[in-house]
Amino acid sequence: MADLKEMDAVFEPVADLFRLLSTPIRLKIICAVCNGERNVSELLELIDTTQPNMSQHLATLYRAGVLGKRREGTQIFYRLDNPRVADLCRAVCTQVALDMAQQPAANGPGLRLVAGRR
Repeated sequence: MADLKEMDAVFEPVADLFRLLSTPIRLKIICAVCNGERNVSELLELIDTTQPNMSQHLATLYRAGVLGKRREGTQIFYRLDNPRVADLCRAVCTQVALDMAQQPAANGPGLRLVAGRR
């Protein structure tokens, strides 16, 4: 593997992607459009948030190239334009869910992603 200095060109965009995905509502939006496009009203029915908040997150994902959109009359439909992002989200969410299921209840609530003290 290349040394860490050479990997900076990879680490920076990866960190940017993780920042983009660090908001649960954005993960929910990506999940909601994985199997086809949805309009804003449909997304609001699925995701508990306000219309202005939804619009802000949709715009962020659109500007980042994760989502595409099209207008039909007065409605805007969003679709997944970057399936690799969905694959990444699915893989991470699946692994976290498995870890949560295996974590002993005696450790209390919350998932530790990094080993260490509680």
